[in-house]
This record gives sequence, structure tokens and C-alpha cells, in this order.
Amino acid sequence: MPGATHAQEPVNQLHPTEARWFAVRTNYKREKLVKRLLDLKGIENYLPLREVTRRYTRKIRVLQLPLISCYIFVKIVRKQYVPVLEVPEVLGFIKMRRDLLAIPEEEIELLRRIAGEGIEVEADPAQYREGDWVEIIGGNLTGLQGRLVEIDGNKEFVIELEHIGYSLRMRVPAKLLRKVRMPA
Repeated sequence: MPGATHAQEPVNQLHPTEARWFAVRTNYKREKLVKRLLDLKGIENYLPLREVTRRYTRKIRVLQLPLISCYIFVKIVRKQYVPVLEVPEVLGFIKMRRDLLAIPEEEIELLRRIAGEGIEVEADPAQYREGDWVEIIGGNLTGLQGRLVEIDGNKEFVIELEHIGYSLRMRVPAKLLRKVRMPA
């Protein structure tokens, strides 16, 4: 029909023979486990780690923590897409809108260089603003979504969860949140 508009098909940059990098979301604090499981399947992956020194009363510990919480990167061809999704603790591929976009090799190389410097680095997710729709990505409340109603300092946010006619307000650490699109 002339003049009719069709919804644009999502872009999928998976290639049948050329391996490309994609970001995968994992359950909270399961990035290293997902890396081991992907290694066992023979799927090329990269988990950027940062070194963090924790001082306790009786000892000092140096930890290797993910640079980006709940993310791991995989370099795959089309036929490896489903095997990645079958790995326990993998929640799905990171998409921009509905598009599955490959990450340029240069960006992965930049992450490798940053992680290899041995300096303390923290990756901050996109800046949050009051009114943003967010999802809790860790703890017993994982998966709950709500509206960010108040930013309490830099570390904690107040989220309003609307469920069965009630609004629940709770304080949630920023590291347990990620921005999502508001449900329709």
C-alpha cells in the first residue's frame, strides 16, 4: 500500500562466518562463572577485570572485580548465539532498542588496555535522573522495575515500585540498578 509505514525490522549484526564482539548481560556477581562456562564451551570471551584493594582490620586483600558489573563480551558467529544464551546465569544479549549491534574491535582493545593498566578504574553506568525507569539487577529483588523518585547522595536511590495498587518506596544501592525503558 502506498504511503503505509511499516515498523522497521530490528538490525542483527551476527554474521554466519565472521566472528564479532557482542555484550552479554549476566546475573549479578556471576560474571566469572559465566566466563568459565563459556571457556568450557570453547566460546571466545573477554571479561575486563579491575584490581581493587580492600583493607580489613587484620589483613589487606587484592581482588579482581569486573570492570563493568553484569557484563561479559563474546566474539561469536551466528551459530554460537543460542549456545551463549544456554549458559546458566546469562540473561541475554545487550541490545540497543531492538537491534543486536556488534562492538567494534577497537572498543574491546580499549577495554583491554584500560584493564591492563593496573590503575583503579570504575565504570559508571549512564547517569540517572529522577523519573528514570530502572530495574533492580541484584539481590532478592532482582527483576523488579520502578521509577527513580529521589537520588540520595551518589550511592543510594529511592525507587517507587508500583504493584497491586500500592507504591513501595525503598532505598537501593546504585550498583544494583540499571536503566530500562518504561513499559508500555
